[in-house]
Amino acid sequence: MPPSAAEQHTDLEAIARRAMEERGLLPDFSPEALAEAEAVPEIDGSSLSGSVRDLRDLLWCSIDNDSSRDLDQLTVAEDIAGEAIRILVAVADVETRVPEGSAIDRHARHNTTSVYTPPRTFHMLPERLSTGLTSLNEGEDRLAVVVDMVVAGDGSIAEADLYPAQVHNRAKLTYDAVALWLEGEGPMPDRMADVPGLDEQIRLQDKAAQRLRRLRHLRGALDIRRNEVRPVMDGGRVARLEEDAGNRAKELIQDFMIAANGSTARFLEGRGFPSLRRVVRNPRRWERIVELAAGLGEALPDDPDSRALSGFLARRRKADPEGYSDLSLAVVKLIGSGEYTVDLPDAPAPGHFGLAVEDYTHATAPNRRYPDLLTHRLLKAALAGRSAPYPPEELQKLARHCTEQENNAQKVERQVRKSAAALLLVDRVGDRFEAIVTGASEKGTWVRLCRLGVEGRLERGFRGLDVGDRLSVELIGLDVERGYIDFARVGR
Repeated sequence: MPPSAAEQHTDLEAIARRAMEERGLLPDFSPEALAEAEAVPEIDGSSLSGSVRDLRDLLWCSIDNDSSRDLDQLTVAEDIAGEAIRILVAVADVETRVPEGSAIDRHARHNTTSVYTPPRTFHMLPERLSTGLTSLNEGEDRLAVVVDMVVAGDGSIAEADLYPAQVHNRAKLTYDAVALWLEGEGPMPDRMADVPGLDEQIRLQDKAAQRLRRLRHLRGALDIRRNEVRPVMDGGRVARLEEDAGNRAKELIQDFMIAANGSTARFLEGRGFPSLRRVVRNPRRWERIVELAAGLGEALPDDPDSRALSGFLARRRKADPEGYSDLSLAVVKLIGSGEYTVDLPDAPAPGHFGLAVEDYTHATAPNRRYPDLLTHRLLKAALAGRSAPYPPEELQKLARHCTEQENNAQKVERQVRKSAAALLLVDRVGDRFEAIVTGASEKGTWVRLCRLGVEGRLERGFRGLDVGDRLSVELIGLDVERGYIDFARVGR
């Protein structure tokens, strides 16, 4: 008999907790951390120093997921002389509320990230902060670090500055509603219509984002369209699997965050500060990407080349839009995961292969990621004329720890998503599906179902397969507790 709604929800949360503990992550805050969070005061604008600019009169807004409550960024745009557009990205000032070495900081430093699972989010910071006092919530005055950029007509960043400011979110908008409106497929979102001039503001932001995106792709940035599938909870049960595809509003925010993170990295370097960098090195399995391209009638160079790969992907997206998500997934798996490293002033940085940028940090999500909080501490020291709060050796240790814990968090999220998917597939053992290979090593071979987006292990018939191969599979077994979904190859 299938689990009841209450049993499903309870089981999934219990599974998530056990998975976190097995991976060395803390699912709960200590009493000391919760007490510290309760003692954090509200903002008193009258006590702010003169170095904090008052930008509350600007038409700030947030664009995020429908369910997001930990809002890290606000954006606003302004037309200036010529073709240039001024873009301001306000990032939540978490550093002011989370002193280094505090109980809250120790928890955040241990986990290094929020963990997002279907039954609940395990926040990096206590919710009184992450969804309250340090979240850039609609209708609230908040402290922020502003990245102030001028986007030239060709999409380059002509100028950039960073400074603390007080901001006010006029409207909490959502990706899907904004995207439908921008693409002419839906009405203006209600919250946008409630704020005079906000519609023109979003159009201007979209114009600037398109410029940034075009230039990045000319430089070799990859247009990855890897549609994710997320379990949707309804009344405490797993109701369905829903595709979480990219859209124009998500691209707008992504483009602004890439620009803001790059400007932050250059700002720290210009002040002679070390910084944490987010890097994706040259693909570890470039030869397999070359093979995939050859199988589709295209030739890529023998050595990794992001511009050549970007051009190939653009042509495939046009030629086969339905299969492009599967190709994107294969390419992402073959490139390999990102990592954190430390950049020292005047030293070469590995760069980010997928984004085609050399100077890239993480600074735009301090409610959710510890590396961003570390970057803000470096920024605050640089702005105040102090020395760097972390020596390079400690930063290197933190970078390795953040990479390790991020990987652990991703494994937890995948396991719980698989457990949720397994609950929906309990009646489909024996069914057959079309799939694509997403992983192939001595540890095993993994496939992802092309239509459902569910990933599992190929237990039989895996010999000779590699990432990107397509095949037919049969669902042969499930283990909801461990998140195991097992398949066997059908035919050849």
